[in-house]
Amino acid sequence: MITLRDVTKRYGEVTAVDGVSFEVPSGEVCVLIGPSGCGKTTTLRMINRLIEPTSGSIEIDGQDVMSVRPEELRRHIGYVIQSVGLFPHLTVAENVATVPKLLGWERRRYEPKVRELLGIVGLPPAEYADKYPRQLSGGQAQRVGVARALVADPPLLLMDEPFGAVDPLTRERLQAEFVRIQRELKKTVIFVTHDVDEAIKLADRIALMRSGNLEQYDTPETLLDHPASKFVHDFMGSDRALKRLGRARVANVMRTVESTTGGARSVVAEACGGSRFVYLTDERGVLEGWVDCKVLDAGTPPEEAGTTVDWHEAAVHPETTLKDALSRMLGFGFRNVAVVDADGRLVGEVSLAAIEGTMADADTHIANLEEGEVLGAIPEESPAERDELT
Repeated sequence: MITLRDVTKRYGEVTAVDGVSFEVPSGEVCVLIGPSGCGKTTTLRMINRLIEPTSGSIEIDGQDVMSVRPEELRRHIGYVIQSVGLFPHLTVAENVATVPKLLGWERRRYEPKVRELLGIVGLPPAEYADKYPRQLSGGQAQRVGVARALVADPPLLLMDEPFGAVDPLTRERLQAEFVRIQRELKKTVIFVTHDVDEAIKLADRIALMRSGNLEQYDTPETLLDHPASKFVHDFMGSDRALKRLGRARVANVMRTVESTTGGARSVVAEACGGSRFVYLTDERGVLEGWVDCKVLDAGTPPEEAGTTVDWHEAAVHPETTLKDALSRMLGFGFRNVAVVDADGRLVGEVSLAAIEGTMADADTHIANLEEGEVLGAIPEESPAERDELT
């Protein structure tokens, strides 16, 4: 558990963080968000004493961080930054093993852990352990950074805009990977981002800051449904029904589908049954594409009626949000999208109709809130405050 009590940081006459207090239960993800210069990164860095607080207290599982030497404190806190910071002269495995070596672990203790973590973050050790950072993509390097932060099994993980420097598609994959890893490891995480959608997608709780102050600390649903001020309402955005799709996962609405590993007409036709499309998989169940049964019925050979795809591009994962799944559908012009596991094995599909149903439920929920004049109770802000927001 992480507890901040009246934490303040001043630089001369400037107050960067002003009396911030909140508590993060063990195993939860707290996302710090707010406008540029609001104090979110300063708050994060005070937790591992990269910045020393001026006043207030910060406790990790009941221990005041000021009672521990900074270098000792940091060895037990995972830290992931946007620029990754891998050592270019070390291999991937050696980079991940950096902290265990500093802690004096023996090789037989840390090597299995390094390989396990590389597998967890989606970098098979047989393929990636001996590579150097220059041989990695930006997304792969970011995964190595996450593995390095986790290898010593720290109780707390600090992440400072870790996915901000990668392209949107890679960012989506890293976010889904983070959700999957967190579901498995249940770390206590403090995560800084400037992206509202990312905060909604990843957080158990959101700390929304402005000008060094904590405006509201609540679950994403509460910030969307019951903003404490006009600033919070406007910062979270007006498309609340769409944003709520960022809280729903594909796993909640996916359905099973027909698939076949055979390419012969008889095999595919049998799999078609009453379905319009049948997914094609290899002998391991990995998605390879699909067959349009309507085209097949018209006499087209199976190999011509089929569409071959790269599952990395054309499928989503159970951890993917419905908002991201909808984006993928619109981008490809699909009404359904395949769902695969981390190794590309087909596990089902999600339909546009299922997402539309969830969206309709969100619209109804928000309409009911507005009928109850929830938003009408939000205090108006002064002209100066409105100017600051814009």
